[in-house]
Amino acid sequence: MRWRDLARLGPLLSLLALPLRGQPEPGRLSLMVQPQQMIVVLTKDWQAVDGQLQRFEYGAPSWQAVGEPIQVVVGRNGMGWGRGLHPLPQPGPQKKEGDGKSPAGVFALRYTFGYEPPEKMAGLKMPYLHCTRALECVDDPKSAHYNEILERPTNGTADWHSSEKMLMTNNQYRLGIVIQHNTTPTEAGAGSCVFMHIWLGPGIGTSGCTAMKEGDIETLVGWLDARSHPALVQLPEAEYRRLQKAWHLPEWPSPAPAPGDAK
Repeated sequence: MRWRDLARLGPLLSLLALPLRGQPEPGRLSLMVQPQQMIVVLTKDWQAVDGQLQRFEYGAPSWQAVGEPIQVVVGRNGMGWGRGLHPLPQPGPQKKEGDGKSPAGVFALRYTFGYEPPEKMAGLKMPYLHCTRALECVDDPKSAHYNEILERPTNGTADWHSSEKMLMTNNQYRLGIVIQHNTTPTEAGAGSCVFMHIWLGPGIGTSGCTAMKEGDIETLVGWLDARSHPALVQLPEAEYRRLQKAWHLPEWPSPAPAPGDAK
């Protein structure tokens, strides 16, 4: 089963089938609908592994922060510009297959996944993909199925030599979110199989995903609602400041004053 096969992932997907433009206009995000939920991930710079995540909900005329910031890690080599809803090219490092960088930019969030069978995930407000032993994400750029999640054929006709097993033994994929990176259209070698999932610990970077504590990914998955067309923005802090106004991104909430601070 391919995760792109909309007909097999449930009735909520009828809300997600709006087409995306192939290339955003210069300086503008390629949004067919206004997201009502946004996840923002910020790191100190392009090389940083540790970062913070903040949820936002849109209430006209502005974005409102939801909950407290969440500690996350990104790729072991930081971030590089990915392919999503933002205009390209952008100045700075570019994401490539196998570079150990998480994609920077703005991306749609349309699917969740995990180890539990679908009947135990009935309360979710997002489409859910059940991870099985046969389910793989193809990261072989030479494959016709590059950057797709699908079941390995039982007759030995798979055209890929490298893939990510979705049923991992270390529990990192017990629950996660698919990041719509390099999908419209897919460019071979530009990066694949990018998720939000459970981390191995603070300071331990991923191969290109964004990871966090198990309880925090549970919070995100339970909060996301397909009807709100959620999006992910992840950038180094300086890039976020550079693009915030042009892309109409949320204001990062100010930290609460420490006890004894002047008011």
